[in-house]
Amino acid sequence: MGQRPGSLETEDMTALGKPRFVDGLLLAALIALAVLATLTMWKDILRFALSDAEHSYILLTPAIVGWLIWVRRERLRHAAPRWTLLGAMVILLSWGLGTLGHARGILAAEHLSAVGAVAGAALTIVGVPFFRAFAPAVAAMLFFIPVPGMIRQQIAIPLQEVSARITFVTLDLFGAPVTHMGNVLNINGQDVAVAEACNGMRMAAALALVTYTYVFSVPLRQGVRILLVALTPLIAVLCNVIRLIPSVLFYGYGSNDAAEVFHDASGWGILVVALFMLWMIAALLRWLEVPIEPYAVGKGWTP
Repeated sequence: MGQRPGSLETEDMTALGKPRFVDGLLLAALIALAVLATLTMWKDILRFALSDAEHSYILLTPAIVGWLIWVRRERLRHAAPRWTLLGAMVILLSWGLGTLGHARGILAAEHLSAVGAVAGAALTIVGVPFFRAFAPAVAAMLFFIPVPGMIRQQIAIPLQEVSARITFVTLDLFGAPVTHMGNVLNINGQDVAVAEACNGMRMAAALALVTYTYVFSVPLRQGVRILLVALTPLIAVLCNVIRLIPSVLFYGYGSNDAAEVFHDASGWGILVVALFMLWMIAALLRWLEVPIEPYAVGKGWTP
């Protein structure tokens, strides 16, 4: 029997859609070499994540990158590994950026060079189609980079001021003996600095990661994704206030040890609250009959 027209091409495409074992080995080897070549910077990033609570969200980034790849795993059949020299170009540019950053004392540039080197190593083996298919996961690698201090202050201070004001108004509304001066609340004779009780930057960075993960994990139109990301500062303030009100009461009427325990525990728990808020916003839009899902939603659809 004669072969049907196009059947050989289909078989070849199917074969191409199956990553080879050697591709996996080379991918792991190149990524390992990229990490070793920039090990100093990766150690520095890990130091930020472990020693500074404002950067603890970095510890979630590997899991987020893996999750965003997992929810798009169906795309693997259409994004077979294709070796490319573009990866070497990315590595070279990353090296140049790291050298420039080191010479001028720009730590963020050095951190970005380390992330770029790993991305370039992966790009060399998997190719552009893979990066295009898994773009949200690739972009999530930027969360490995600690936010520079100048940017942190520009974000944290306004969030702290707004959070302190809303917390004061809320507690005063319910008759709590609280006074407000700048970012310091006084309750029951105890001063509570908002910057120490619930740092605005810590919430903003972590919630930005949570929001990013949510919008690229569920079927949403691009416009809705942009809307939810734009609402991140508002969600950060609301979550900060939800965490700050009981924290202030603990500091004012409880022991410092109890307040610290609640402060540490609520820092991660509030991320669940943020996810619930995002889900509620999406549910509200559906209730208002606003089309939020892509037309392509259906069997076999991936985010």
